Amino acid sequence: MKKKMKKLWKILIAGLMILTLTTGLCACSLFDDGDKSADSGEDEEYPEYVPTIEGPRIIDTSSKTMFQGKYDGWTVFVYLCGTNLEENKGHATHDIEGMLQAAGSDSVRFIVQTGAAEKWQNDYVDASKTQRFLVQNSEIKLVDELDKLYNMGDPDTFRDFVSWGLENYGAKHNAFILWDHGCGSINGVCIDALFDRDRLTVREMDEAFSGALGDKMIDFIGFDACLMGTMEIANTLSAYAKYMCASEEIVPGKGWDYTAIGSFLAENPGADGEEFGIALCDSYYEMCEKIEREKEITLSVLDLSKMPEVATAFDSFCKELCDAAEDKSVRASVIRNIYSADNFGGNNKAEGYTNMVDVVGIVEAASKYVGNTKAVKEAIGNLVVYQVVGENHSTACGLSMYYPLSVRGSNELNTFYDISASSHYCEFISSRENGKAKAITFASKPAINEDGIYGFTLDQDGLDNTESVVAIVYQVEAETGILIKYGETADVVCDWSTGKIEDCFDGLWMSLPDGQNLSIFIVEDNEDSIVYTSPVKINGNRTNLRIRQNTETGEAAVEGYWDGIDEDGVPSRDVYDLKDGDVIEPVYYPVILGSADGSDDHIGSKYTVSGELNINYDMMPEGDYMYSFNINDIFGKTTETESVKFYIKDGSVGFYDE
Repeated sequence: MKKKMKKLWKILIAGLMILTLTTGLCACSLFDDGDKSADSGEDEEYPEYVPTIEGPRIIDTSSKTMFQGKYDGWTVFVYLCGTNLEENKGHATHDIEGMLQAAGSDSVRFIVQTGAAEKWQNDYVDASKTQRFLVQNSEIKLVDELDKLYNMGDPDTFRDFVSWGLENYGAKHNAFILWDHGCGSINGVCIDALFDRDRLTVREMDEAFSGALGDKMIDFIGFDACLMGTMEIANTLSAYAKYMCASEEIVPGKGWDYTAIGSFLAENPGADGEEFGIALCDSYYEMCEKIEREKEITLSVLDLSKMPEVATAFDSFCKELCDAAEDKSVRASVIRNIYSADNFGGNNKAEGYTNMVDVVGIVEAASKYVGNTKAVKEAIGNLVVYQVVGENHSTACGLSMYYPLSVRGSNELNTFYDISASSHYCEFISSRENGKAKAITFASKPAINEDGIYGFTLDQDGLDNTESVVAIVYQVEAETGILIKYGETADVVCDWSTGKIEDCFDGLWMSLPDGQNLSIFIVEDNEDSIVYTSPVKINGNRTNLRIRQNTETGEAAVEGYWDGIDEDGVPSRDVYDLKDGDVIEPVYYPVILGSADGSDDHIGSKYTVSGELNINYDMMPEGDYMYSFNINDIFGKTTETESVKFYIKDGSVGFYDE
């Protein structure tokens, strides 16, 4: 058990977030209007997994040879999908300028294709056309201009860029970098909002590289984009490159340091893909230090020739896991453990879900029941030849993979089944399908006991079907009959050996310096800290505060604010710092008693930032509140228990015994 704050955090239940299909157990069912993720479909079941492969999906590259052009040096091809990153902040222009500032050399050049932005923050890119530029020796030159603006999310557009680039600017060493928003294994990369938010999926990248390269391979594929360091992507692209560089986590908007990249290659024109990747990682970390974003970052260099070992070892592990998970208690234990593994990009109800989880985190979650975890970890160690990680992801292995923390409908799983590197992993995921509405069953139903403690006891079937439990707290507005959702508390004691669940709520809540309680949701917990997200408005714009609490001291600090993940699964790349004069308005999700429809968001009072923003733990205001348990089952559904009324008075908490 991880050490927690003695007073407030008794036990943090692993994996606090999942689907929000709610089935009430009582007359007062509180609908979860706080869930901003896409609708998963109210009674939708997981699609049946029909194996297209048996065992690992191994990519055979034995017949492939390296592409080598006439240019004796490096050509770095950048597929620069500008989107709102360029339109609003000029991040793409910033990176082109970085290329121009690199050390001059006749042995390194950048070839950049632009598109997907309504406007560019420079005077050389025409937003109405697809253009290609040569950047070398501190000069930029337009070398090709297509007849119109093409969809950067179309695999034909990308394939044409790869083919044209290698034919006209191919070198001894070639790297292709995809620059834009990234969304992980399911939702792909390079979202073109000018063409209905089309994007390159994993299968479309496969199609494009296959059509352009044929039986050839290149040195390097990189993703200056969020969440693309995944097993599914690495395995697919192992057919086309020796090395891949990508992040498990969000990448800051300015992305990689192209001045450092170009300068390294100018000084080391004979570098191989691994050396290039190492220099890229180091310069990225140093740049993130300068903007004070190094704590949350990850970036790794993968030797893609080692992917067959990883796929084979992981599939063998998953086969044994499937056998062990025939025991329902084992299955429930593994799923609970997975929800405490390191995950990336948010994965909570307030901000949305990416469903990307560290591979070794998944393996460790089953280590008690599966014997060959060492082989998987050794294979991943050989694959990940170099990585940089911030202290917030100190255990990240350098490779993530899809795990359905919250599913956006059956198509998401079908997409994954088509690209997974392991059929037995798909089998394990599909074992969660078709969960029953009555999966949560009790030996003793939720009630307040003689000691004034609210709780319940799961029977064996309920225990075997339960993934996690978290409490929900609402403030009662007496005048309107509306409940104001304060969010989640982990003041819950869970005994997984007996199924006994009890509250240990003490009435303390996270608040602004003016005393306003925030609505808070737990993003993740680490050994030394817990990360929260709080929905707010900053200067009138809807966003989320990111708050980290030290579990030893209880001190909480704001790390910035982040817009989260949109309805299409696209995460924001920028975490913004608060500054003096910023106006914060807390956002709460109201629920109308007896109604299936929540009212509009409730907005708190304005608080103006001046100096460092101190987040306090204050006793909630005196008055009446509601408390319920959300029981997340292993089938992706949430059952909300009967809500009971409690009060805060004279600095203490008491439940009404009604």
